[in-house]
Amino acid sequence: MGERSSGPDLDVWLAPFLAAMGRKTRRTWAPLYLRGLLGPGDRKSLQPMAARLGLPGHDQLQHFIASSAWDDSPLWTEVARSADRLVGGSDACLVIDDTALPKKGTHSVGVARQYCGALGKKANCQSLVSLTLARDEVPVPVALRLFLPEEWLADPKRCERAGVPEAAVVPQSKGAIALAELDRLRAEGVRFGVVLADAGYGCSAVFRHGLDARGLAWAVGIAKNQKVYDPGVRLVEPGGRARKPVPDQEPQEAEAVLAALPWRHVTWRQGTKGALSARFAMTRVRVGDGPVWAKNRHQPGDEVWLVGEWRASGERKFYLSNLPPRTTRRALAGTIKARWVCEQGHQQMKEELGLDHFEGRSWTGLHRHALMTCIACAYLQHLRLARPERAGRGEKGGRPPRTAAVSELACCASGHHRPTDRWPHPARAMPALPAPLPAAV
Repeated sequence: MGERSSGPDLDVWLAPFLAAMGRKTRRTWAPLYLRGLLGPGDRKSLQPMAARLGLPGHDQLQHFIASSAWDDSPLWTEVARSADRLVGGSDACLVIDDTALPKKGTHSVGVARQYCGALGKKANCQSLVSLTLARDEVPVPVALRLFLPEEWLADPKRCERAGVPEAAVVPQSKGAIALAELDRLRAEGVRFGVVLADAGYGCSAVFRHGLDARGLAWAVGIAKNQKVYDPGVRLVEPGGRARKPVPDQEPQEAEAVLAALPWRHVTWRQGTKGALSARFAMTRVRVGDGPVWAKNRHQPGDEVWLVGEWRASGERKFYLSNLPPRTTRRALAGTIKARWVCEQGHQQMKEELGLDHFEGRSWTGLHRHALMTCIACAYLQHLRLARPERAGRGEKGGRPPRTAAVSELACCASGHHRPTDRWPHPARAMPALPAPLPAAV
């Protein structure tokens, strides 16, 4: 295996996955498909991979990846278990996000004109809801599920032609998809301490309440005009004909609340070009996401942290978090910024493993390709964590020391106090991918 000879053999590492695949033919083609993803070459679509693998054609790879005759859910379960073994624990985070796959045509399942993060604008693309388990800047993807836009849901025949399961042809927000996948991962024993998401999810009160109902700690992005109340707000009996209790104060926008507070400089990690830092402001509030009491006004909900980030570029971002009241500014900032690793993982899955190279049109083919990409990524992370230079960084199994932000949260959760004048060990930039596997058949 060339430069990878020091790492675990791919076939040995794949044993639990292959055991879940049933038929011998699938156990033959799965390693080949993975070698195609892990190997050299700019394109990781079927025909180029088959050529590099020395196959006479790509038909059998096509059948393996697109056939609906077999159930791949046991493989998703094994992805979750492998990720938990690699990076799971109370000091891990589960990052919820979505990633877009640009498309030129209109026939691929779920393709529509929608926001495409890869292009920074609305464009023809598929949008996948992603869940990533991460610890110490090591991301392992554990779920990728397609979001179906309204124009697809309104055309059942189109969905049928693309092989969309009947159960999936229902209106479902990205937040609802994410919560369903989160429930699956928890049922499979995946361990994490906090859920992170950007404003695309955090702006939804339904999504936040869903996390609360599951008893989870979270930190999510919000819009600057999110309405919040002072923690001391009270509900009082209304005057006149109103029947519902009303707050004794008017809600304010998040941006206005934080504008009057001190913004203090925080460094959350070391990047390749030096320290990454910004100014942060924070205060306790009650979110205006309770029952409606007047037009566009909601009663106060739970007490949480309201956090503002003022970047060097001048851009400001806003967040809510239900982390404990005693959580420090540094811990809050470190936790919020831990979400970056998900975007890094998406980038490498596309650039190195061809997540966005699949040219098939079917629901099964897209999700099967995404599954194999997740398996390939987990294997590479397994190799990274097994490297001697990582094993020498102070923890069992080659894990690097925990950052202070996550360690502090773990201490808070267990009722122990950690001094607040200590800041994270400088985070490592994600290592380069190992040398490619040689083509093997």
